[in-house]
Amino acid sequence: MTTIIAIQKDDGVQFGADSQVTANNKIYSHDKMAKITQSGQYIIAGAGEVAPCDIAQHIWEPPVPTANDKKDFYHFMIAKVVPSLKQAFKDNDYKLDVDGDEETRFAFLIAIGGYVFEIADDFSVVMDKSGFYGVGSGSSFALGALHAGATPALALKIAAENDAYTSAPFIWKTQKKLQK
Repeated sequence: MTTIIAIQKDDGVQFGADSQVTANNKIYSHDKMAKITQSGQYIIAGAGEVAPCDIAQHIWEPPVPTANDKKDFYHFMIAKVVPSLKQAFKDNDYKLDVDGDEETRFAFLIAIGGYVFEIADDFSVVMDKSGFYGVGSGSSFALGALHAGATPALALKIAAENDAYTSAPFIWKTQKKLQK
C-alpha cells in the first residue's frame, strides 16, 4: 500500500510519493525501493503488489515513441505501451487475474512526454481533466486535499496522517512537456 500522486500542469507533470513499503505484515524502507523511478523517457510510479511494480520499474523496457507517436501520447499508451507492459509481465511469469475475482493488485502512474496516464491492473489507460491523479491506499486522502486546494506536499502529509500504509519522507520527480 502507498500514496502516489501526480499533478498534470501546463508545462509537464509533478509526481510525489511516500517511502513506506509494506509487505508480509512488515514495514520496509530503503532508497533502492523507490515508488517513482525513471526509465529512459518515462517516469513510472507503482502501487500495490511489489512484484508487478518491480517488473514495471526495473525490468520492463518501455517502447521509444516515434515522431508520429508523439502526436498522440494517449493512443501511444494504449497501442504500444500497454501491450509491451503486458508482455513484460508474461515474460517474467507474473500471473494476471484474468477472471477478475481478486482485489486490485497494482496501479501505475506513468508519464511520457510530460503527460501522465493512470493504468489499472486491467490495463485500462485513463486521463482526467482535473489534472490530479492518485494511486494507493492513501490516494483518496491526497486527492481530496488537492481538490480542496492543498499543495502537493500538504496533500501527501494529510494522506500520511490518515493512512497507516503511508509515511514520510516523501519523494518527488518532475517531467517537462516535450516541445513540439
